[in-house]
Amino acid sequence: MRRSVRIVPGWYQAETVASVPADKSIVQRLLIMSLFCQGETRIEGSGFGSDCISTARAVGMLGADVRMDRLGGAVQVLPPSEGLVQPEGEVCLGNSGTGMRLLSGVVAGYPLDVTLTGDESLMRRPMGRIADPLRRMGAQVDLLGAEDRPPVRIRGGGLNPIRYELPVASAQVKSCILLAALFAEGETEIIEPAPSRDHTERILLRWGVPIQCEGKSIRLKGYGRGGPRFRAETWRPPGDFSSAAYIMALTAAEPGRSIWVRQVGLNPRRTAFLDVLSGMGAAVSVDPRPGGDWEPAGSVHVEGRRLRAVQVWGEWIPRLIDELPLLMALGSLADGHTIVRDARELRVKECDRIAAMGEALRRLGVDVQEFDDGMRVVGPASFRREEVVLDSLGDHRIAMSLAVLATYAEAPVVIRNAGCSEISCPGFWELLTSCGVVVEDAE
Repeated sequence: MRRSVRIVPGWYQAETVASVPADKSIVQRLLIMSLFCQGETRIEGSGFGSDCISTARAVGMLGADVRMDRLGGAVQVLPPSEGLVQPEGEVCLGNSGTGMRLLSGVVAGYPLDVTLTGDESLMRRPMGRIADPLRRMGAQVDLLGAEDRPPVRIRGGGLNPIRYELPVASAQVKSCILLAALFAEGETEIIEPAPSRDHTERILLRWGVPIQCEGKSIRLKGYGRGGPRFRAETWRPPGDFSSAAYIMALTAAEPGRSIWVRQVGLNPRRTAFLDVLSGMGAAVSVDPRPGGDWEPAGSVHVEGRRLRAVQVWGEWIPRLIDELPLLMALGSLADGHTIVRDARELRVKECDRIAAMGEALRRLGVDVQEFDDGMRVVGPASFRREEVVLDSLGDHRIAMSLAVLATYAEAPVVIRNAGCSEISCPGFWELLTSCGVVVEDAE
C-alpha cells in the first residue's frame, strides 16, 4: 500500500498485446459459492489480487480446506462435509466489500454466530443495505460500527423468502440476497432499479438452480434449511474487464497508438466502458471467443483518436461503476465537458472517489466541478509543467486511473500509496511497464 511510483509521460510502444488477471468479481463469487459444492472446486487464473486472497482465507475460516498456488494461478477449495463450522474469532475480509456482502448472505443461511470484519477502508463501507433484507428473511444482523458500518454480526438459520426492491442498483446486495435465498423455503424475488452485473446469476444457472431473470425481476426458489449441494468442477474465469479498462485507456486518446487486450470478460453488463470509449471517438473492435457459455469473453482492440466529451447518468452508472474514476481522468483529455451524474455511490467506496479524483485532477491543472453525485471535467486540460505528487488514498481504482492519466501529462507524476493496485490487479505496475510506460519507484 505504501509504495510510491513515478510515471514518466509518454508511451514508448506504438502497438502492444496485453492480458490481465482473472476477474476478481467472478473469482470471489466462485470461492464463496464453492462452499455449496460436493467435492473439490478448482479456480484457475493468471494471478489473484489481495481481495481474492482475503476472501479465500475467510472461506477457510468457515471450515473449507483452501489451497492457493499463487505462482501457478489456481486455488482449490474443499468445503466441509457437514456445512459451515463456527469460526474461531472474527472473520476478516481485508478490503473486500464483495467478500463481506456476499459471505453475509451465505452465513445467514446457517445456525451460526459469525462476525465479519475488515481493514480500515472496509470498516467505513455502509452495510445497512444488506442488513435490511437479511433481517426481513429472518436472520439476526447487528452492525457494530457507527452509522450502519462493520463489523457485521450475523446469527442465521431458518430463513424465509421475501420480495425485495433494491433501493439502488447493486450487484453485491443482489447477490447477498440470492445466496441467502438458497436457504429459504419458497420463492424470493428481487427487483432491480437498473441492471447490475449478473455473475452470480450466471454461475447459479450453470449449476441448474431454478432462477428466472425477466427484465428487472430475479426470482429464485430456495432449497430450504439444508441449502443446495452443487457439483464441484474446474472454473476458468476470463480476464477482469475493469482491470483491462486501464490498459485500453492507455491508447484511447493518442492517435497512432493501439493495443490488443486478450481473453478478457465481455459480460454485457460490464462492458459499457467500450461504448463510452467509442462515443468519445476511440476506435474499438471486439473479437468474441467462441464457446463462452457461462461468461462471454474475447479480445478487445483499441486504437487511439482525438477524444470528445461524453455525458453518462442513469442506467449507465451501474454498468460503469468501477470505470467512472477512469472516465473522469479521460475527460481531461477530451474536447468539451465530460459529465458524470447519478453516481453518488462513488462517495462510499474504498474512499470518496468523487472527492479524490476532483482533488487529484485539480492538482494536475484540470478544471473540474464536483457534484454530490458526480463531476464535470473540462478538457482538453493544460497540465502543469512541473512534477506533481498525488495520493491514491489507498484506493486501487484511483491509483490506476491516475497512472493512466500520468502517461499523458507534461511532467512526471508521483503517485503515493500505489501498492493498493494489488487489491484488484496484481502486477499492475509491471503490466504498465510491459506496455511501454516508464514506471519508477519513488521515495
